[in-house]
Amino acid sequence: MKIGIIGGGAAGFFAAIAVKENYPDAKVIIFEKSRKVLSKVKISGGGRCNVTNGCTSIPELCKAYPRGGRSLKKVFHTFNTKDTMAWFKQRGVPLVIQDDNCVFPVSQDSQSIIDCFLKECRRLGVQIKTEAGVKTIRKCAKGLELHYLNDDQNPEYFDKVIVTTGGSPKLKGLEWLEALGHKIQSPVPSLFTFNMPDEKVTQLMGVVVENAMVAIQGTKLKAEGPLLITHWGMSGPAILKLSSFGARVVNEMDYNFKFQVNWCNEQRSDIVLESLQTIAMQSPNKVLANVKPFGLSERLWLFLLGKCELSDRKKWGELGKKGLNKLTNVLINDVYTVKGISKFRDEFVTCGGVSLKSINLNTMESKVCENLYFAGEVLDIDAITGGYNLQAAWSTGFVAGQLK
Repeated sequence: MKIGIIGGGAAGFFAAIAVKENYPDAKVIIFEKSRKVLSKVKISGGGRCNVTNGCTSIPELCKAYPRGGRSLKKVFHTFNTKDTMAWFKQRGVPLVIQDDNCVFPVSQDSQSIIDCFLKECRRLGVQIKTEAGVKTIRKCAKGLELHYLNDDQNPEYFDKVIVTTGGSPKLKGLEWLEALGHKIQSPVPSLFTFNMPDEKVTQLMGVVVENAMVAIQGTKLKAEGPLLITHWGMSGPAILKLSSFGARVVNEMDYNFKFQVNWCNEQRSDIVLESLQTIAMQSPNKVLANVKPFGLSERLWLFLLGKCELSDRKKWGELGKKGLNKLTNVLINDVYTVKGISKFRDEFVTCGGVSLKSINLNTMESKVCENLYFAGEVLDIDAITGGYNLQAAWSTGFVAGQLK
């Protein structure tokens, strides 16, 4: 049996290893169009490789995927985060679970993961061909025929093929799969930070709020978690989660929209107002600058006072009802304008790809092309940050590698 794996990334290597372990006599070849394999794994997690997430509840795990979450439930019952951690440990890569549940190799170096994959491929006899891009797949009597970008005149025949080409930022990159009859969800960016060129809040670059809530105006989309103010706008887990779940919505808005920041992550205005009234009663002679509510940093607090047109030298006891209401509003409903987006580090994630309606999730085989399988980001599956995107690659790659 001859198996072709198109794409030398996370899902491709995981699928190739799974195939070879299930079918030791099969000839397995990974085709990578660029010069280097596993390039995205290399930069994942800031070069440390966020291998997976410590979440072991499958229902909770599925909630991290704005696209594909429900469908992945079947896949995760076959191979999930616990299986991933066991897989790497069994192959000599010890892992550590951080306080935020992100899982990294103990080495804190993505090269450990890459070396593990290359070692496994050598041990099992998986062939790796670089600078070998595939142009088209054609069904034929012998199975599937692969035509190469640099040698279209000499197609190669395979019994089965697994496509693991990763996310495509443009629809054109998926047309060769659409031509086979697959339904394609048009790709748009996901996991991005907000550009806010006209907002003075960028002067606070470096300020972190540990637990903020953010929401896109005119939608039901909201997220909470740490928020980071940058020199171009806002980032951090709360923003990235919001951008992930709102990927298609803000794309339709052409990335020009307003969003609200709740700096204290308390939705009830009466509770916030009561907290401020308590400060005013207990510290009436202290100036606003010296008593910062809800653990806000000094820079952010002074900035918010300025937005409310309140002097930082004003005393808490002099605020009055109007002043307290102004502060309450800015704390729970601070509005900013976004004009454009930025990539999150180099970890560009796309929302879109081959529709899961075209795939049998029990096997990852195409419903329209027999003996063709899919795994990884080429599918319309994407997640928030925290190791979830790689987990989807491992899980779908493992299932595809069963070749059922």
